[in-house]
Amino acid sequence: MFHGLSAFPLTPLNETGINENEFVKLIQRLVAAGVDSIGALGSTGNYAYLSREERFRVLQLAVAYAEGIPVMTSISALRTIDVLRLAEDAQRAGASAVLLAPVSYQALTDEEVYSLYYQVTCSLSIPLCVYDNPRTTHFHFSDELHGRIAELPNVRSIKIPGVPSEPEAAKTRVSHLRELIPSSVTIGVSNDPFAATGLNAGCEAWYSVLGGLFPKTCMRMTRLALEGFADEAHRLSKQLEPIWSLFRQYGSLRVVSAAAEMDNLISSPSLPLPIQPLNDSVREHLKSMLVDIKLMEAS
Repeated sequence: MFHGLSAFPLTPLNETGINENEFVKLIQRLVAAGVDSIGALGSTGNYAYLSREERFRVLQLAVAYAEGIPVMTSISALRTIDVLRLAEDAQRAGASAVLLAPVSYQALTDEEVYSLYYQVTCSLSIPLCVYDNPRTTHFHFSDELHGRIAELPNVRSIKIPGVPSEPEAAKTRVSHLRELIPSSVTIGVSNDPFAATGLNAGCEAWYSVLGGLFPKTCMRMTRLALEGFADEAHRLSKQLEPIWSLFRQYGSLRVVSAAAEMDNLISSPSLPLPIQPLNDSVREHLKSMLVDIKLMEAS
C-alpha cells in the first residue's frame, strides 16, 4: 500500500466536536477518485488536537467508508505509552498501517527516537510508516538513523519532508537514502510543492495534503511521474504553483480547510482553536485559484 497516491483528508471540526458526516463525504470523494491509500488523522487531519476516543471514532469512520482502500492512521503522541495505546486502537479499528512521528516537548536524541520505534514495532501486527517531519517535531533524522529504523520489523515506508528542488540533487538525495534501507521499505515524498520532483527522483509514493481534497488532479500527477512522464508531471505541478505558494506562506492546513469551506465540502469554522482561518483577502485570492483547480479536477 506504500506506493502511488496516499491522500490525507481533513478532519472537519470546531469547538463543539467533529463533523462526522462531512468527514465521511471527504472519504467517499477519495474512494470515488480511486486513490491508492487514505491517510486518516495525519497533520492535516488534526490528530494532535483530538482525544484518544475522537481519534478512534474518526479512524472507524475512515475504515468503514474506504470500501477496501487501505487506510493508514497516525499514532503519534508525546508519550510512548500513549503511542502504544493508539497502535492498539489502530489495529482494533482495522487500519492497514500506522504512521508515526517522534513528537516530543523535550528535544529527543537519536537513541530515544530509535527506542520509540523499536518498542512500537515489537507490538505491531500491521505495517508502519516513519513520519520524518522536522518542521513539526523539530527532530532531524539522519539517513543513518533511517537505515537503523528501517531494519525493524513491520517498517515499510519512510515519509520524507520534501527533496531538493534541483532534479539531479533530488535524485542524489533519494538514492543515498535508498542505499541505506531495505528494498522492502519504500520512500514517499510529502510537502506537496516537492511532490513531482520527489516522484521523478525515485520516490515511490506521494503522501499528499492536496490529494485529500483534489484527489483526481493529484492522482494524475502521481501516475505521470511513476510511469516515466517526468516533464508532464512537472508541468502539472507548475500549474499548481499558486496554491503551493499559499501552502508555504500560511501552512497547508489553513489553505485546504479554507478551500474545502469555499467549495462547500465542509462547514465553517473547521479548525481547532487557537488556529485561525485565512483572512478575507487571502481567501479572495484563493477563490480565483480554486476555479483553475476545479477545472483540472474535472478534466
